[in-house]
Amino acid sequence: MILLGSAVNAAAIIVCGIIGSFLKKGLPKRFGDLVIAALGFFTLMLGVNFAMKTEYPLVVIFSLVIGAGLGEWIDIEKRMDNIGNMVQDRLKGFKGDFSKGFVTASLLFVVGSMAIMGSLQSGLTNDHQTLYTKAVMDGVISIVFASTMGIGVAASALPVFIYQGTIALLAAFLQPYLSTAVVLEMTAVGGILLMGVGCNILEIKRVRVGNLIPAIFLPILIMMFI
Repeated sequence: MILLGSAVNAAAIIVCGIIGSFLKKGLPKRFGDLVIAALGFFTLMLGVNFAMKTEYPLVVIFSLVIGAGLGEWIDIEKRMDNIGNMVQDRLKGFKGDFSKGFVTASLLFVVGSMAIMGSLQSGLTNDHQTLYTKAVMDGVISIVFASTMGIGVAASALPVFIYQGTIALLAAFLQPYLSTAVVLEMTAVGGILLMGVGCNILEIKRVRVGNLIPAIFLPILIMMFI
């Protein structure tokens, strides 16, 4: 099922958001920090696992270098942040904890490279590991957020499902036109980006992973010359 990863992610947000809404006193920060750190290590491991699938390391290298150049030129990460800020500004007029929780959680869960990478992986290979990992991370964050902002956090599952599901379906539409070798190299590049996400989560080094997103698609072009 192409949409399984997105569905699990949305379900985790709903369930954990509801649980968190009953924890009015909030959760210990050190607990949340430790769980997020553990998920950061897992994200690194998952990235290494995907990266090792490459059969053409030079394709991965060229994809990352050219992709970084394109991403920095477009400044994808800044544009993603701007979109989030614009949505947040437009919804400032809505009062109440529900809207605050909904907007805050939606922006956090949707505006990110992991949502894009995981959805592409679901659509191209029907492998939902990345979105399962994201589901756990979003679930933990939902509990923490909902404990202070209420049930509106759980409602953010809808835009998350629509956004990620749309990307997954588009990727699935393109998959028949891509060879197995191309998909493997795209997966390997995505693995490198996941390692960057892991570094960000663990605060090892700030990596603008969003600006590396074009690299995922470059194996489609580069493999034409091999």
